[in-house]
Amino acid sequence: MTTLSGLAPATLAQRADQALERLGDHPALLFEGTWHSSVSLAERARRTASGLVGLGVRPGDRVVLCMANCPEVGITYNALWRAGAVATPVLFLLTEDELRHVLDDSGAVAIVTTPEFLAKIMAVAGDLPVVVVGGEPAPGVVTFAELESGDELALVDRRPDDLAALLYTGGTTGRSKGVALTHVGLDTAGSAASAVARRDGPTVGLLPLPLAHAYGLMVSVAALHAEHPGRTVLMRWFDPAAFVALVGQHRVQSAALVPSMIQMLLTQPLEDHDLSSLDRISSGGAPLATEVAHELERRIPSVQVREGYGCTETSALISAQPVDDRRLGSVGKPVRGVEVRITGPDGEALPPGQDGEICVRGPILMTGYWGSPEATAEAVRDGWLHTGDVGRQDEQGWLYVVDRLKDLIIRNGFNVYPRDVEDVLLAHPEVTAAAVVGRPDPRVGEEVVAFVSVVTGSGLTPDQLVAHAREHVSAAKYPREIRIVDAIPLTSVMKTDRKALRAQVRG
Repeated sequence: MTTLSGLAPATLAQRADQALERLGDHPALLFEGTWHSSVSLAERARRTASGLVGLGVRPGDRVVLCMANCPEVGITYNALWRAGAVATPVLFLLTEDELRHVLDDSGAVAIVTTPEFLAKIMAVAGDLPVVVVGGEPAPGVVTFAELESGDELALVDRRPDDLAALLYTGGTTGRSKGVALTHVGLDTAGSAASAVARRDGPTVGLLPLPLAHAYGLMVSVAALHAEHPGRTVLMRWFDPAAFVALVGQHRVQSAALVPSMIQMLLTQPLEDHDLSSLDRISSGGAPLATEVAHELERRIPSVQVREGYGCTETSALISAQPVDDRRLGSVGKPVRGVEVRITGPDGEALPPGQDGEICVRGPILMTGYWGSPEATAEAVRDGWLHTGDVGRQDEQGWLYVVDRLKDLIIRNGFNVYPRDVEDVLLAHPEVTAAAVVGRPDPRVGEEVVAFVSVVTGSGLTPDQLVAHAREHVSAAKYPREIRIVDAIPLTSVMKTDRKALRAQVRG
């Protein structure tokens, strides 16, 4: 049996070993002025795997990573896969309540973090071992240097269809759900992403995406399928001025971004810098306005913007622009091994050109939502994932995302589910009703807007409600605008009339 790329099925740890053997020792990763070679990264991952086993991590165990971007993120991923464990990355924006839910729901056995978030982690860790990268030694904390101080670990035997990652995504029930992704699913997505990004010769890429995000994880896995020994410049987090400087300094050729990052780049004096090496920007994580892509290409004439589409439940990839073709406004064609069909309300496939729900199947699909068979059965029917997105395909198979069936808000590339924010607002004793919608925003894609009704005579102010929300939901989720209203509009069946609210914020 072979995979769609022609390679035998493998775990991601096996794929990493194959990549090292194929590409040899080379400068692989630049982070904050220091180059890390491919061999040194691999050796550190093998020693870290041994350290994780020493902490009690066993095959199938989940280990949470709450980290700023740094080389140790990738090292820990590879170490966990080498030890047969399951990487459970979470965005560092999560609040203590949200982190506690992930730890409890996943049954995590350990946590790896960076110094910026140690206090938050220690507040929720309980008896779990905590590993911190750098910083001063602290009581009850294992340093990463200690973790990687032992011998290298031989590869633990696991199957390609075993779990590799558990990624938590927002849920309409007010609690995030764990999306269970296999080695073969992530490997297939990484292989397909590598294929559509193919070029002759080595590449210098710039990576500002959070590695804990499904998009950043998929881009990392794609590197395991590179045909040539490429170099990656990793940013701790995105900063548009630093991005521009790094492109010029290191003659960067490609970068993976979300649309809000592209919008922020347009605020920079791009014409004052030599950015002629940059020829490809991949955009994903949220819809990209065609006019924004055109503007970036106008201001950096060497650049071609290539948009793709995916979701956490599909290992972050469904479609992409083919390597030899492109259509702005489309999110490309389904990548190899992925089937897409557009369905009507009755579930029947619609002909080309008609709008309907985008449904997907293929090896990239999750095995399900962790510990939630009901939610899994609702999302995956007869082997097809129902994305909740509205789209269409043309006669040539090009996919266009039209709208979302769900009420998902995408702010700065991060998913925000209205119910999560509404539940927090409703927890305030003076709030009687709340409804949340997204408002188009040129900087972050969509801004979170809340409509709130309060008890009669209350002196509650919008600023006080914003502060309340900030205490309980992450920075990506809390509403920047709150409107206090007499009543929330309802439909004829007594549901929140989000269409009316969207008309108000967009009017």
